[in-house]
Amino acid sequence: MIQVQPFARLGAFRNEWLNAKHHFSFGGYHDPKRMGVGGLRVWNDDEIAPGTGFDPHPHREMEIITYVRQGAITHQDSLGNKGRTVAGDVQVMHAGTGIVHAEYNLEQEPTRIFQIWIVPGQNGVTPGWGSREFPKSQESSLVALADGRDGADGSALPLYADAAVLAGTVRKGESVRQALRPGRVGYLVPATGAVTVNGVAVNTRDGATIIGETMLEIVATEDAEVVLVDVTG
Repeated sequence: MIQVQPFARLGAFRNEWLNAKHHFSFGGYHDPKRMGVGGLRVWNDDEIAPGTGFDPHPHREMEIITYVRQGAITHQDSLGNKGRTVAGDVQVMHAGTGIVHAEYNLEQEPTRIFQIWIVPGQNGVTPGWGSREFPKSQESSLVALADGRDGADGSALPLYADAAVLAGTVRKGESVRQALRPGRVGYLVPATGAVTVNGVAVNTRDGATIIGETMLEIVATEDAEVVLVDVTG
């Protein structure tokens, strides 16, 4: 089963510095039918105005992945970590027993991110943060950016969850095949462009819930940048 949530039907929040769309219930947006998929609890599509951002605030017992679509995000936290993650790259924060962090757009242009929260497979881990630059392949492919699944080869940022965040480009007319193990679910969003997933159309910034499919045939109907979460159901 592949069920598409059109971008126009996502939850929304806007103030003077943040324009956010919520794929699942979050903050003031609540839909009992949109509470997440498996261990995936939050997928926010955020646009942050230049010179603004999220002031210091706490988290516990959550894996928080930030995929930067445009611009850059600057992270700082109570552990003393500080770093700048640019478009196409990813950062992971393990909230664990507790961490306070801030995320700022210090650029001269809007920053656009996907903020993804996944429930950890274990509680009480030591908090941490990491960011990594990933090679930009010229071939149509998906690459694991963050990975906590059994058999992860260590090339991606680690997660304390049986889940992975994959991303990559698929050129118009080309396709990518991606397996999902039995008992797992997926959530796919084209950051740009449009694709079909096993024949189902998914347009720019739509969200596709994928349940009961063990092989995904992702075909680009336009040049597309695709982000996929693979997680336990």
